Amino acid sequence: MKAVTWHGQRDVRVEEVPDPFVQEPTDAVIRVTTSNICGSDLHLYEPLSPFMGVGDILGHENMGQVVEVGSAVGDLKVGDRVSIPFQISCGHCWMCQQQLYTQCETTQVREHGTGAALFGFSKLYGEVPGGQAEYLRVPQAQFTHIKLPEGPADDRFAYLSDILPTAWQGVEYAAVPEGGTLVVLGLGPIGDFACRIAKHKGFRVIGVDLVPERLHRARLQGVEVVDLREHEKDLGDAIRDMTGGRGPDSVLDAVGMEAHGSPATSFVQKMAGLLPKAISAPLMEHAGVDRLNALYSAIDIVRRGGTISLSGVYGGAADPLPLMTMFDKQIQLRMGQCNIKRWVPDIMPLLTDDDPLGVDDFATHRVPLSRAPEMYRKFQQKEDGAVKVQLKPEL
Repeated sequence: MKAVTWHGQRDVRVEEVPDPFVQEPTDAVIRVTTSNICGSDLHLYEPLSPFMGVGDILGHENMGQVVEVGSAVGDLKVGDRVSIPFQISCGHCWMCQQQLYTQCETTQVREHGTGAALFGFSKLYGEVPGGQAEYLRVPQAQFTHIKLPEGPADDRFAYLSDILPTAWQGVEYAAVPEGGTLVVLGLGPIGDFACRIAKHKGFRVIGVDLVPERLHRARLQGVEVVDLREHEKDLGDAIRDMTGGRGPDSVLDAVGMEAHGSPATSFVQKMAGLLPKAISAPLMEHAGVDRLNALYSAIDIVRRGGTISLSGVYGGAADPLPLMTMFDKQIQLRMGQCNIKRWVPDIMPLLTDDDPLGVDDFATHRVPLSRAPEMYRKFQQKEDGAVKVQLKPEL
């Protein structure tokens, strides 16, 4: 089959690789019909490259049709249309019973001290082949799937595997009070969806970004926007001026560590990528390698007693935080990989013909799998209005 494989920093290729097959009774194999490029994939494209291996298959936002099943996959059957959550979870361990599926005790990657195994996401999370490919093997398939109805096009459900529940969890974790205000930092795919969800819930939403196309998309959804190019030095003051001098009740950081080719990308990230992996991987795990501008901004912007929700991915272990300020302002902080199936019952009723969240036209690009290398570059460089890219193996 054809698959998108990693070969080095900013070097992904479409290659022929062996077809996956059922290896365990709890496995299934799907024929992939849509796999998205996620902002998290860009972390593997460059900053987290020390944890990647040549030939690793990328892709953790996947959906398709079941073509093969093991003997212990419950009621999953050949022909079912499914979305595949990006985390692999068993559904029956203690953590799964708490709906903390990203901490599944059956698939935790204990070698690296991390949570549940993830599709297409480096040695840190199990080095499980991803779904930017024609076929995908799904471990723990008895639980790691979301059954979908036949009929609507893939766009209706293409984001259930990650960014739509991730944005939903981000808004939930932000704990915006009734009638309150949420500031969303970063209007990429997750930030964009977070704005739509927060508006749907009746909150006042202020979105912050510096990419004109992303600001325009947010305005079309009725979001108030702040152009970071105009307020790079006084963002906190600008937001406070919009919120009665107090600041917003909640801030959602949908940026995380820089992964989009910004010239401000940290020196440590660049140097780590040039070092041998035996040296660079421990450096990345234990040194401060993140650009924390968005998090520092969130701490400054949020009102006293407010809540910060982190949806953006951070990778460093020794970056300093202004704990005195956080303590003094009595800030609450929530974060973590999304527990996808925890939120699906809340989201599914909104994936109706009325399409209140605008999923049908959310993608900016739908391209054949063969164009993946080109689209990785465009997405990282924020070219051609790339916000959400769908890869279609059959195109």
